[in-house]
Amino acid sequence: MKKLKSKYLVIPSITAAISLILLLIFNFTTKPSADKLYINFQKDLNSKKVSEVYVTNTPKIKVELKDGTIYETDNPRTDSFKESLLDMGVKVSEQSYVSAKDVIPSAIFTVSILAIAVMLIKSSGLASRKILSVDALDTSIVEEIGYNFKSVAGNEEAKESVKDIVDFLKNPEKYNNYGARMPKGIILYGEPGTGKTLLAKAVAGEAGVPFYAMSGSDFVQVYVGVGASRIRQLFKKAKSHGKAVIFIDEIDAIGKKRENAKAGGSDERDQTLNALLTEMSGFNEKEGIVIIAATNRLDMLDPALLRPGRFDRHVEITLPDITAREKILNLHLKNKPIGNININDWAHKTAYFSGAKLENLINEAAIIACKENSSLIEDEHIDKAFSIVMAGYEKIHRDHIKSSDKDITAYHEAGHALISLNILPNEKISKVTIIPSTKGAGGYTLSIPQDQMYQNKDYIRKRLMVLLGGRAAEEIIFGKDYITTGAYSDIKHATGLITNMVAQYGMGKSLGLLNAGELANNLNYSIGKEVVEECKEMLNELYEETKSILLKNNDLLEKLTKELLEKETLFENDINNLQVLSK
Repeated sequence: MKKLKSKYLVIPSITAAISLILLLIFNFTTKPSADKLYINFQKDLNSKKVSEVYVTNTPKIKVELKDGTIYETDNPRTDSFKESLLDMGVKVSEQSYVSAKDVIPSAIFTVSILAIAVMLIKSSGLASRKILSVDALDTSIVEEIGYNFKSVAGNEEAKESVKDIVDFLKNPEKYNNYGARMPKGIILYGEPGTGKTLLAKAVAGEAGVPFYAMSGSDFVQVYVGVGASRIRQLFKKAKSHGKAVIFIDEIDAIGKKRENAKAGGSDERDQTLNALLTEMSGFNEKEGIVIIAATNRLDMLDPALLRPGRFDRHVEITLPDITAREKILNLHLKNKPIGNININDWAHKTAYFSGAKLENLINEAAIIACKENSSLIEDEHIDKAFSIVMAGYEKIHRDHIKSSDKDITAYHEAGHALISLNILPNEKISKVTIIPSTKGAGGYTLSIPQDQMYQNKDYIRKRLMVLLGGRAAEEIIFGKDYITTGAYSDIKHATGLITNMVAQYGMGKSLGLLNAGELANNLNYSIGKEVVEECKEMLNELYEETKSILLKNNDLLEKLTKELLEKETLFENDINNLQVLSK
């Protein structure tokens, strides 16, 4: 549309330019009219040579002879001049003489300028209307979505939960015979990157219905009433196409729990939510419109939004298990040139990876293979990509790093690895390195956790000990007064983990089976001193236990550190060989 408008604007612009050039040419090239004495003009009159005289109030008048010659002469300015000319059969014009060469380019130029002005005014009017209409809905219908359930690897339970929706959209009569109504709304909830949007697209693709995609933030504006207006427009558009899937991503932007207290900032959000609730209650399930919403925080949504008749069905989109990860990896490697890749092994190594993270891993591997001009994507490319995804790119220039800093990093990472080997032997250590990364790590230890639905108290305590292993190794080797800031990230992670143990999971003594989050919501409770003291005592106990394990295995700690300083990076086989040698 914009291209078409610009084409129409080009035509008057070109004609205006051409006419202006012609005007300039005629003005500069046309010779001025000849000037005759008045006596000679009278001779021409008497000889019947004059065809027309252009009489004006100017000092000069123009005379046109019957042979087409034009000249100027003095204007006598007498009262009887016109009468005498008419008596002699000469045409008299009281307007200035204008030639066709002057009129035509001037007329074209004027018309062209007017056309350009009109078109510019129209386009600015449209733009101003767009600016003024802040409630305009910026969404477009997608008829051919290009996704189906084959595009979604893993999450079989979630797919099963929405298959009947697809069947409803395809065969509504079948369900009407049983008196069953179609669920009006589905909430997809789960961690980021698990494939909520992809599943919504797959539902529309499988059913072969139009797909409308919006984000919760698209309805939130500073102007009160804009969000509600956009909700109404969205439903109106969907109804005009009959069957459709409306997808609202990040619905918590408008669907958070409403507060009793009136706050000016929440008025707009409340109006938008009320409009959504009203629209969902208002349309008939026979219209064939399904609303799918996605959120990472189901607990934050308003109860009115989650009740039956609104969002009837809540479907959890979980992180993929090992079988699902293998399917996802196969799906993303499908159209890529791959070499000898052990996909099952990578499915084990990528525990707790989301679908988006797995896609990113394969994409990074493809980029690395391309940069290395490799004909195929090999296992080593995925290994490099795995390190990049987990810890960032390795720093190339490392000459500035002091040997003392390398020693500290090596003992720190060896401490993590040694504790993990001792207390979590089922979690394989895939890589230990002292090469700093672009994410700010001086070095890192990558271990492969096992797939498990729940984490028990014993496992969390052991994870805390692994986190404390680096700081404990530093203290043992360099002394308490020479511990460094290298354990900052470990301590931060450990603090969050132990706080959750005591305050959220009911695994501590100070709160017992109470949940601090619910206490804060219902009683305005904040974590008290007794909770902090318990967390501190528990971490100190675990720290002392960690140090004792390191002291008992001091020989292996030294061997691991020495190997790290020599090779900078140790892999699973290297660590296993060192363990065998130390026995």
